[in-house]
Amino acid sequence: MPGTFQLVVDGTPQSHVDLDRPDNLFFEYVQRIGHVIDLLDTPGKPITALHLGAGALTLPRYVEATRPGSRQQVLELERELIDLVREHLPWPKRAAIRVRYGDARETLGKLPAGMHGACDLIVVDIFSGGQTPAHVTSVEFYREVAKFLSPTGIIAVNVADGPGLAFARGQAATLGAVTENVAALAETQILKGRRFGNVVLIGSFAPLPMDFIPRLLAGGPHPAKAVQGSELRDFIGGARPATDADAVGSPLPDRGVFTFNRQGS
Repeated sequence: MPGTFQLVVDGTPQSHVDLDRPDNLFFEYVQRIGHVIDLLDTPGKPITALHLGAGALTLPRYVEATRPGSRQQVLELERELIDLVREHLPWPKRAAIRVRYGDARETLGKLPAGMHGACDLIVVDIFSGGQTPAHVTSVEFYREVAKFLSPTGIIAVNVADGPGLAFARGQAATLGAVTENVAALAETQILKGRRFGNVVLIGSFAPLPMDFIPRLLAGGPHPAKAVQGSELRDFIGGARPATDADAVGSPLPDRGVFTFNRQGS
């Protein structure tokens, strides 16, 4: 579409931004996280959000557009990426978005103590090139993240995996070991483990509302599927929660140069 941009890392699209319509989400997994954001508390009400991994700040822009006045913290390793985004795709000056630089796991310890237990939304979307590093896939990592989650808040994790979904199943077990209430959302064929794609895991200390999953599925993109409860346990199968001692990164490791592709004319 004219006026939209994609952030591309070594040939792999990482973010999509529509400067004129920040509520226009392009990638399927981002749309699913957008639906989670929409269903938090009262629609349009400001929230406190923590984003681990910045990309081109697609979701922080979405939160600001749909829930003006929200307080947001973004943790990003690559300062040059944020410099590039500020120059070419600046976000609204009114937005209460603060960016902190450094490794996501290390930088968590530098966040204000007042954020502990205060976040309505935590998005974990961490990639180094095409891979999620192992040290942000363990139970120990998610325990650090969960310290910032409010009693009814939701963690949304973007998990990229290939056929068989061994990594995604392990991440579902890992998140479930920390938050207990977990669901997995994806396109039907991806959840069946038939092709590479993105699975969105959502976790909370509180039980997910009874109508939460059907409303998420109704929002698309379609075909959509969600697994929770006994179906999630079947999905996890024999996968064990990952620990710092045995955690592995996601498939397809790669790292490259940040560029932008203009979409349309």
